[in-house]
Amino acid sequence: MEHVDVAVIGGGQSGLAAAQALVRRGRTPVVLEASDRAAGSWPHYYDSLTLFSPARFSALPGMPFGGDPDRYPHRDEVVAYLTAYAERLQADIRTGRRVAAVAANGDGFTVELEGGARLAARAVVAATGSFGRPLRPALPGLESFTGLELHAADYRAPSSFAGQRVVVVGAGNSAVQIAAELARVSRTTLATRAPVKFARQHLLGRDLHFWLTRTGLDAAPLGRLLRTPPAQPVLDDGRYRAALNVGAPDRRPMFRSLEGEEITWGDGSVETVDALILATGYRPDLPYLAGLDGALDAFGRPLHRGGASLAHPGLAFAGLEWQRSLSSNSLRGVGRDATRAARRLAAHLGRV
Repeated sequence: MEHVDVAVIGGGQSGLAAAQALVRRGRTPVVLEASDRAAGSWPHYYDSLTLFSPARFSALPGMPFGGDPDRYPHRDEVVAYLTAYAERLQADIRTGRRVAAVAANGDGFTVELEGGARLAARAVVAATGSFGRPLRPALPGLESFTGLELHAADYRAPSSFAGQRVVVVGAGNSAVQIAAELARVSRTTLATRAPVKFARQHLLGRDLHFWLTRTGLDAAPLGRLLRTPPAQPVLDDGRYRAALNVGAPDRRPMFRSLEGEEITWGDGSVETVDALILATGYRPDLPYLAGLDGALDAFGRPLHRGGASLAHPGLAFAGLEWQRSLSSNSLRGVGRDATRAARRLAAHLGRV
C-alpha cells in the first residue's frame, strides 16, 4: 500500500486551493480527481454560465485571472484557468482516481480507490464539492411525471427545448438564468415557493463584490453562527427582474401536483408540460466518508467546525457552502478556507 502525506480528494477549485495551501506549509499533497482533468465540475455546467463575481475577485491564491479584471469570466474561461492553475501547482495530481471509501487507520487513514488500489494517508482533505449530488426535492407527483425531468446539473442549452412548454423549479441564480434563456425559445414558467429576491449587481458604480470585500463581509466567519443559512438572492444588473416583469419567463407559485404529463397549479388550472427542470441546488457529495465514524451525520452532511472535522483531527473539508463565510464554496473564497485547513492539518501532523 502506497504511503502519502496528505490525500486531497477532488481536483476542482477546492482541491486545488487546498493543495496549494498545503504545499506552502511544506506538505506534499496527492490530489485524487475522479475525472480526466483537474477542473472539477466546471466543464459540466450549462453553456451560458458566467461567474457572478468579476475576474479580479474570482482567482485562487497565487494566480490572478488574466485579461480585463472587471469582466465576468465564462464557464470555459474558468475551465482553462483551473487547468492552468493545476499545471503550475507543485503537487502530485492524479486524474481518473475516484475514491470509494476512507477508513481510519491508526493515526491516519486508508483511502480506497475504485478498482481496489489503496493509499495510506496521514491526513485527508475532502474537497469534492456538491455537483455530484443534486437535490431533487419530494415534489407531489414527481415520480409519476412522464415528461422530461432533469436537474440543472444536466441542463446545457435551450436549443433542444424550442417551442416546448417548460417549468423551471427554483428561485436562485441558476434557476432564474436558465428560465430566462429558455423563455427566448419556449413558453417557460419559473415555479417558486416565494417571490424571487434580487440583489443589485452594482452599487454606486461598483460591483457588489467590491463592497463585500471592502467591508469584510465576504470573509466574515458567519457560517458557524447560522443554524440555517439564508438563501442567497439573485444577483442582477436589471435584466432578470425586467424579464420576469414582462413574463419572459412568468413566475408562478409552486404547483399543487404532477401526474403524467400534466401539472396542476395552485388555482386548480391544469396544463400539459413537456419538460420540468429542477434548479433546486445540491448537497455535499461525500459518500466515501459514510463508513468513517463521526465524519457525517445521518443525512450525509459533514460534521465540522469551520472545515475541521469534529471527530478526526486529520480530516478537513474544503468548499462547503457556508463552511465559514458567504464565499466559502466559491472561487473567490475557497482559498481562505483552504489556508485555514492547511494550517490546522500542518499543526496536527507536526504532533502526530
